[in-house]
Amino acid sequence: MYHPAIILNACVLKGHGSAGAVTGQGTTWTNLVTFLNALSALILFLANSDIQVYCGSDTIELEILLCPIYFIGYNESTLALNAQYSNYQCKGTADWTVDPPVVRFRFAITEQAITTCSSKLTVTEEVGTGAFSDFSIVQFVNISGTVSTHDVSTGIITYQQDVMYKFSCRYPLQYLVNNTEISTTSIQLHLNNMLPSLVLLALKDRLYSSVLQIPPVGLDLKTRIYVEVKASNLTSRFRVLLDRCYATPSPFPLNLTCHDLFVGCNRDCQTIIAVNGLKQEARFSFETFRFQNQDTPISTYYIHCNTRLCVNNICPDLIQNCTNGTALRRRRSVDDKQTTTVSDTATVISGPITTRLDNGKNVNTIMS
Repeated sequence: MYHPAIILNACVLKGHGSAGAVTGQGTTWTNLVTFLNALSALILFLANSDIQVYCGSDTIELEILLCPIYFIGYNESTLALNAQYSNYQCKGTADWTVDPPVVRFRFAITEQAITTCSSKLTVTEEVGTGAFSDFSIVQFVNISGTVSTHDVSTGIITYQQDVMYKFSCRYPLQYLVNNTEISTTSIQLHLNNMLPSLVLLALKDRLYSSVLQIPPVGLDLKTRIYVEVKASNLTSRFRVLLDRCYATPSPFPLNLTCHDLFVGCNRDCQTIIAVNGLKQEARFSFETFRFQNQDTPISTYYIHCNTRLCVNNICPDLIQNCTNGTALRRRRSVDDKQTTTVSDTATVISGPITTRLDNGKNVNTIMS
């Protein structure tokens, strides 16, 4: 760390005041008064422009002018993120190679880095505009905090003013989930405000109006269940398209044991597809069954649907023609830019569906 007098002199020389340099014994009273006036001006005119915030794709970087900090009587060692003065990971690094000199702070957009220095995560919901104009509601994550000075004097009073710089960076929630090490679970724990864009519902009637209530002893075999996969927070420009729906005895979609309800035109004999790729909800129904080799009186399984969102005029070209025993889709040219109008596949999962043995004997297992 440089001596404060050298720093003050350098700051004035570099034009961060209106005086000439202080040169020691040859300094005249006129120069000294001018120099002190320059210091007073800098102290009075601390500005928001003293800090630059760079919201990067995987890091957040801060640059703060050092000269005003030194003029007030602090230095880079007394600055820290969010008042975490005893944590070296929250300290900045002075850079004397640039004009004007700055102190830099840099931290990754990860759960560990954000929590280590006590930065804050908040979620806001806004009407989609610009690049997000197709979405009626868009969630953003705001990462914010402060850089402040620490007065090291030991008295019960001080005449030294505190300095605090505030910063924030705003990212689309989906970007953080898909492109950084911040997980959906972490955001839920921090914010408890995560709204899904797709939901799978198990319903009990062909009107798709009543939620299915599964009794503690499970459903009878061959009970028809009506399934709806519905999109929320989207404009009417998009539709929901199901590529595949299947059941597994565990909630994990990659389970090796599975039963396909339908894949394209190929479907289980008890599966009826009502609507697919035509609206903001897709609907189908199937009859309950049970997985064999489950050593319990109740068979439990979960429904998984591989789902895409597609633009209205694109969906018809993606829906397979199953009417004449064929499975054809109209070939689209590369110039159609299909990748901009069809989303990546997302898998939505139901809650547990339980079925009992045919004989309906008493079962004591309670399903939560």
